[in-house]
Amino acid sequence: MNYVELDSYSRKWIFTHASMPVEAADLEQIKPLTQARSAQLWREHISSQSPDADHFEKGDWAFDKNIWSEAVDWQQAWDCDENDLPSEISEIIDWEDNTTVYFCYEKYNIIETKWGVFKRNWKNFLFFDDGPMLIGRKKKQVLWFSSNGTFKHANRG
Repeated sequence: MNYVELDSYSRKWIFTHASMPVEAADLEQIKPLTQARSAQLWREHISSQSPDADHFEKGDWAFDKNIWSEAVDWQQAWDCDENDLPSEISEIIDWEDNTTVYFCYEKYNIIETKWGVFKRNWKNFLFFDDGPMLIGRKKKQVLWFSSNGTFKHANRG
């Protein structure tokens, strides 16, 4: 079993919060991974040595500051009444809506969903913005969100 039931997920409230409820069809496609599966994906695609984005070190592809873009604001779009994904993100990421994506909060906390679901509900995912990374299955592009309201993008190794 690779998934935790959403009802058992400790951060379920970010998807069921009264101020920003997620539609039932999208909720079905938001799949928190077990700690073991999260750790495996983190090791394979993010880091074999660092538990979260605050602790990348030499040897982690994400540690290389030269691969990252300049920081781009996402907070302003999050604060407005529109739900549209910031254009700065949609101009960078042109994945099909059915592309499997992983929203990686940290080594033991990753959510699998589809790019279309993420685009519609990105504000919910970013209730926790302590350095999460978004990667796509079989995709090189990655987004790294910061709690200061910005994101950077790069192509991962």
